[in-house]
Amino acid sequence: MNLFARPKRRSAWFALGLLVCLAAPADLAVADSFRKGAAAYERHDYMRASAIFFDLAVAGDARAQTYLGYMYEYGKGVPQNFVVSAGWYRCASQQGFASAQYFLGLMYDKGRGVPQDYVLAYALLNLAVAGAGRERDHWVIVRDAVNSKLSLAERSQAQQLAFQGVPQQPCLPIVTGY
Repeated sequence: MNLFARPKRRSAWFALGLLVCLAAPADLAVADSFRKGAAAYERHDYMRASAIFFDLAVAGDARAQTYLGYMYEYGKGVPQNFVVSAGWYRCASQQGFASAQYFLGLMYDKGRGVPQDYVLAYALLNLAVAGAGRERDHWVIVRDAVNSKLSLAERSQAQQLAFQGVPQQPCLPIVTGY
């Protein structure tokens, strides 16, 4: 038994604990901000919700990015803009956030804010289904509807794309064309 190993281990645990304690307030602040944004959204105070979510989204919060994508898609508290909506969904989707993958897949299916691309739509919807929770059954139906638009070769291409990961694209700044 090495008598010197014990203090090193103890100091390593202390350092880890200190890092966790220092990081926790930031995480709690982000969680509190997100809850405030979600509460504002539920109250239909979309202007306030969009302001809260914007700050979180720019900092990389995938949930806030998805909310903003939805808000831009439907013009809730922000001007309706499919390009910006797809951009926010893409930011969250590239982090593996299933809801964003689902919504972005729908945008590719319909060609809203992005070029219509059934292969990419199916790949994103397939990824979303893999990470889905209780909404999974509905998402499977939507994914399978897009699947019906594909040839066998396209379906194979989409499945390979989902397996390898959808190509990463720049997320920010979102170019609106203005």
